[in-house]
Amino acid sequence: MGNGRAIAVAGARHGAAVAVTDIDGDAAQVTVDMAGEAGVASYALVSDAADPDACETAVAWAVDVLGGLDALVLNVGIGVGIGLQGTSLSDWDTVFDVNLRSNFLTLRAALPLMSEGSSTVLISSIAGLRPGSGIPTYDASKAAQLGLMRQAAREAAQQGGRVNVVAPGLIDTPLGRLATAGRPSRGKTRVPLGRQGTALEVADAVVFLLSDEASYITGQILAVDGGLSTLT
Repeated sequence: MGNGRAIAVAGARHGAAVAVTDIDGDAAQVTVDMAGEAGVASYALVSDAADPDACETAVAWAVDVLGGLDALVLNVGIGVGIGLQGTSLSDWDTVFDVNLRSNFLTLRAALPLMSEGSSTVLISSIAGLRPGSGIPTYDASKAAQLGLMRQAAREAAQQGGRVNVVAPGLIDTPLGRLATAGRPSRGKTRVPLGRQGTALEVADAVVFLLSDEASYITGQILAVDGGLSTLT
């Protein structure tokens, strides 16, 4: 499964009611069905992160169906173009609208409505920490998430809320396999721990940061990458 689905399922298994948004309605329903197997309430909404109005609508919907908002995960990411010369202005704008603007708009709408002591996690990438993907739109947008997270963390702290980033490395997901198919060298990357990670390993890190066990952690970047970003 992908990171988003794994996070939703892991959260449900820890007792959280789950509201999922996805541009693909069928995919959202599968995620909700899997989360519901844990015996919690789960809801799905078809929503396009590239639509600025949809971001605020999704927040209002989640608050309504859940009866409030204690935790928020922003997991969205696309990459278009190869190298600077192979990236158009349209590519740049499209990726930043999805990867960064949606995060900004969702945070702006959600933080004032979230419960005291809430927790938010942005899903970035080690591509935002070090070069490697060869896709400037993706690398730059994922790096920009870190600055956005720090500002959001400062503002959320006024209500006792926390905001952090999880930066996955090479994770064995459907999108990861597509990326490897398009760039075979990705699959040959030497990871210090000797393997790719799993979506559930990413989800475990996210659930930890959302939980009270991480109550004194905010404004931080947690790389889930088998040591790739710091040991190579």
